[in-house]
Amino acid sequence: MKSIWQGIIGAFNLILGFDRNIIEIVLLSLYVSFMSTIISSIIGVFLSLFITIEDFKFNKGLKGTINTFMAIPPVVAGLLVYIIFSKSGPFGSLGLLFTPTVMIIAQIIILVPLIAGTAINIINTKGSIILEELNNLNADKKSRYTLLFRELKFNIIATVFLGFSRAISEVGAVMLVGGNIEHKTRVMTTYIVLQTNMGNFEEAIAVGIILLCISFLVNLLISNLNRES
Repeated sequence: MKSIWQGIIGAFNLILGFDRNIIEIVLLSLYVSFMSTIISSIIGVFLSLFITIEDFKFNKGLKGTINTFMAIPPVVAGLLVYIIFSKSGPFGSLGLLFTPTVMIIAQIIILVPLIAGTAINIINTKGSIILEELNNLNADKKSRYTLLFRELKFNIIATVFLGFSRAISEVGAVMLVGGNIEHKTRVMTTYIVLQTNMGNFEEAIAVGIILLCISFLVNLLISNLNRES
């Protein structure tokens, strides 16, 4: 018990002392998570609107694929990206393995189905009346996309924050494709795993506290957005 309290006290000393190593890790984590969330949101939100508004042959198949990939284990997504960007893979010549770029790509594979699938469920439940009214008015496609997004914007933005929350806390995929390299691909989650395995609990707890604070703020934003909707 004494060692736990010592670890917590040491962790706060590191945070309040603005430890350079920890700041670097936090900033890289935020960069990777922000970039993957932004790109995934653009793709995911468009996909959700496209699937619910458009009527095409493979609509149900695409929706089923998205629902399946919503539950993809992060380490499997990481393995897929690793194989593609390894030296023997089709994109190995790009030299992106063990870089922040490939970490972003791995997170995009995880986030796009999550954001798209969640947004589809929101549109099918809360947006069904809006879609019915738009159909009765024979609204054009552009109006359908615009009005549906406008009416459900708070729910959709909440879904985006949900994606960010998943990205910032992900460990399996980013460790596999990033390699947890110091000053290059080490993010908060992989740093916590490393320091815990090494027995450096002060460093692990310090970053854990920061990660908890970020998660709390994101969940608070999601709650407020859902309330606004």
